[in-house]
Amino acid sequence: MQLRRTVAGAGAGILTLFLLSVAFPGGEAAAAVKNPTHNITKILAEHPEFSTFNHYLSATHLAEEINHRQTITVCAVDNAAMGELLGKGLSIFSIKNVLALHVLLDYFGAKKLHQITNGTALAATMFQATGSAPGSTGFVNITDLKGGKVAFGPEDNSGDLGSSYVKSVKEIPYSLAVIQISKVLPSPEAEAPTPAPNQVNLTSVMSKQGCKVFADLLTESGAISTYEESAVGGLTVFCPLDEAVKTFLPKYKNLTSDGKASLLLYHATPVYESIDMLKSNNGLMNTLATDGAKKFDFTVQNDGEVVTLKTKVVTARITGTLIDQQPLAIFSINKVLQPKELFKAALAPTPAPAPAPEKEPADKKKTKKHKLSSPPAPEPFAPEGEPADQKADDTGSGGRLGVSVAVAVGVGMGALMALFSF
Repeated sequence: MQLRRTVAGAGAGILTLFLLSVAFPGGEAAAAVKNPTHNITKILAEHPEFSTFNHYLSATHLAEEINHRQTITVCAVDNAAMGELLGKGLSIFSIKNVLALHVLLDYFGAKKLHQITNGTALAATMFQATGSAPGSTGFVNITDLKGGKVAFGPEDNSGDLGSSYVKSVKEIPYSLAVIQISKVLPSPEAEAPTPAPNQVNLTSVMSKQGCKVFADLLTESGAISTYEESAVGGLTVFCPLDEAVKTFLPKYKNLTSDGKASLLLYHATPVYESIDMLKSNNGLMNTLATDGAKKFDFTVQNDGEVVTLKTKVVTARITGTLIDQQPLAIFSINKVLQPKELFKAALAPTPAPAPAPEKEPADKKKTKKHKLSSPPAPEPFAPEGEPADQKADDTGSGGRLGVSVAVAVGVGMGALMALFSF
C-alpha cells in the first residue's frame, strides 16, 4: 500500500509537469510552477532599523531596479551607518552609486556565505553594471574568516574588509537575499561627485556614441531645449543611429516644421526608464510629443534580452546604452521611430488573386449541374494597419492549445489509472 501511494504521488507530480509543459510551451512551465516576485521596499518596511536605507533606495530609484531583477543580494545597513554616510554631504546621485555598491548581482544567503568555495568570492554589483565604476571598483570581496565571521569590502580597497555580516533579514532561495552588514562599504569612486543630468551635455553624449546626425537635428530644430528641461525630473531618450537617420532624411525634409518637432519629441519619454524597467514594463508609452488627442505613443516589447519599440509604422530595436544615470537614460536604436500621426500605417501585403479554374475538355461528359465557385479572397487589411489574419492566428493557436491539453489530460489520467491498478 505504501509503495502504491508513493508511485501514485510520483505519477501525479509527473502528470502535473506534463500538463504544464503542454499548456505552457517554450519553457514557460517552470514559470507557471514557480514565479518568485519580491518588493524590497515592503521587505525593509518591516524592519524600522533600516528605514533610512529603505528611503534612499526609493529616492534613488534603485528599489525599482532591485524589484525587476532575480538572483540578487541586498546588503542593508542600519540607520546609524546611514547617518555616517549622509554626514558626508553627498549628492543624491553619488548616494545612488554608493548604495548600488551594496546590491550584489548574485545570491548570497546565510548558508552560502558560510560555505564560500576557497573561503573568498568576488561579486559584481549594480554599481559595476552602470558602467560608471572605473576598473574593478564595482566589485565586492566577500571573505569567510575564522570563527564564522564573514567580511565585506570593495575589491580595489587595499584589502580592507571593514564591514562584516550581521544577520539575514529575508531570503527567497536563489532569487533574493537581504542581509545586514555592519558598515557602509567605503568607496572613493562611488562617492565621487556625479553631475546631475541637467549638467550632462545631451547632444555631446549622443554625438560621441554614434547618434550625431540625430543630435544635430535636435539642435537645429530647438527641440533640445525641451529635452533639457525634462531631464531634471526624468527623461529617457531613444536615439536613432547615424545610418538610420541618414536613410530617413528625405522623409524628414518633407515634414512641416510642426511635424519635424513632433517627430523629434517622439523619441523621448518624460520619465526615467532603465533597460531593466523597460524589459519589465511592456506596453504603451507616452512621449514628449503626446498632447491630448494627439497620442504620439508607441509600444514597448521584449523577447528575452531584446527590447523593441513598436509603432503602427515601424519596429525599432534598442542596440545599446549611451548613458544611464537616474533620472536620465539614453539608448541607441536601429531605426527612426515613425508615429502613425505623421506617417501611413504599415499595410499587410495584398494576397495574390486566386488562379482561374481550368477549362474542361469539350468531349468530357458533365457529371455535375453546378460548378463550385472559388472561395472569396480574404480582406487584405485590418484596422490600424495590423495584419488581417491576426485574429484567425490567435484563435487557431487557442484551438491547438485546447486540443493539446485535452490529449494530455487523457494520457495523464490513463497513466494514473494504470498506476493505481497494480
